[in-house]
Amino acid sequence: MKLTFLGAAGEVTGSQHLLETAELRLLLDCGLFQGRRSETYAKNRQFACNPPKLDAVFLSHAHIDHCGNLPGLYKAGYRGPIYCTRATDDVASVMLLDSARIQEEDAEYVATRLGPEAPPAAPLYTEADARQVSKLFEPLDENEWHKLSPALSVRLSDSGHILGSAITELDIEDGGERKRVVFSGDVGRRGMPLLRNPSTVERADVLICECTYGDRVHPPLPDLKAELLRILLDAERQGGRVVIPAFSLGRTQQIVYLLNHLYQEGKLPRLPVFVDSPLAMRITDLHREHSDQFDGTARHTLKTDDDLFAFEGLHYVRDRRESQSLNFRKGPFVVIAAGGMCENGRVRHHLKHAVADKRNTVLLIGYQAEHTLGRRLQERRETVKIFDRILPLQCRVEKLDGLSAHGDVQDLQWWIGEMAKTGGVGQCFLVHGEPHVATKFAQLIENDCDEPPVIPQWGEAFEV
Repeated sequence: MKLTFLGAAGEVTGSQHLLETAELRLLLDCGLFQGRRSETYAKNRQFACNPPKLDAVFLSHAHIDHCGNLPGLYKAGYRGPIYCTRATDDVASVMLLDSARIQEEDAEYVATRLGPEAPPAAPLYTEADARQVSKLFEPLDENEWHKLSPALSVRLSDSGHILGSAITELDIEDGGERKRVVFSGDVGRRGMPLLRNPSTVERADVLICECTYGDRVHPPLPDLKAELLRILLDAERQGGRVVIPAFSLGRTQQIVYLLNHLYQEGKLPRLPVFVDSPLAMRITDLHREHSDQFDGTARHTLKTDDDLFAFEGLHYVRDRRESQSLNFRKGPFVVIAAGGMCENGRVRHHLKHAVADKRNTVLLIGYQAEHTLGRRLQERRETVKIFDRILPLQCRVEKLDGLSAHGDVQDLQWWIGEMAKTGGVGQCFLVHGEPHVATKFAQLIENDCDEPPVIPQWGEAFEV
């Protein structure tokens, strides 16, 4: 059995892992690399997995760095099944259409505004490609083994990360020997609002595990709620706006859910709150449809509050004209806009009009990959480039890591430790982490694994 790492290896984004046996060629995730436009464009255009020869794709969840290059895979010739949970089927279909639309719009903007000296502007794929690849989704019921062939069975269980996210367990026969290969996808946090905790897995002969936050501990949620309230009260006093870059999937629903809690408790200041993402509106509707995925607290709240994602003063922005008008709005307000790492979507326009004003605040609520605008904001550079303008970074920049949907080092250690206590962990490969983070996490879990954990680099292959 051969395992080749073609994304999120030695880095965080672009999840793509190829598993090959004498009979099968399987791809785990097919995400977009995110970072500098010129570098990621070249990476995302090429596929080293030979798409027409793949037998199946297993999709852990619908974040763009895990699913976002599926239309590109289709464009490159893939026509097989894409297995995932039912919620991921619904969510990914929406996400991919939006990704294609953003790419087409951004390509047009770059071509018309930045001129011939700009990096390549052609979109990686079109809306037509996104629609076609969505037809390949084959949703599976969670927590059940599904026999896909004599040599392959799969079980998907809740990873607690976002709506529909799954841990993938593959039972594979190769040369008369059966092995259990486990792909963590992204492991969520325990005790977070809205969604269930991650499921545990009894054993893994081969474990492919993310380690995005493998070197840090998130602050407890009650502190985060207080911090969120503090930031909003400061904005109200300063008369400035709060720009919250948030992935339309997961983070937006989470922050609105917390704001709703503050409103129900009578603590939320009277600031207008705008969710500026048509995609977030659609994804929020899907959360309502899949409320069976919520944790016990959220389901209990639904008995007295029939909509967890609505409160007085909250407005969902429906068109581009309304979005543009926010850039010229006077007085304090909050805008939650896509995307989470500030690399695409409407948030860049809001940032362009906010970063140079000391009264304003940018609130980062998730991981910011290297070479993204979000990372440059997090590092508080003196200036930032947004579209074609270099702007002074004079606004406040706040960061709430605890709102991340990623488990922290304690969550990851717990999840691997539970596996080690039951059936054991054989070979472990650490992915989806910056090099220094993966190195530190490997040391922390070494005693839980039969062999020292491996930190693969892009293109590295291993016999397992």
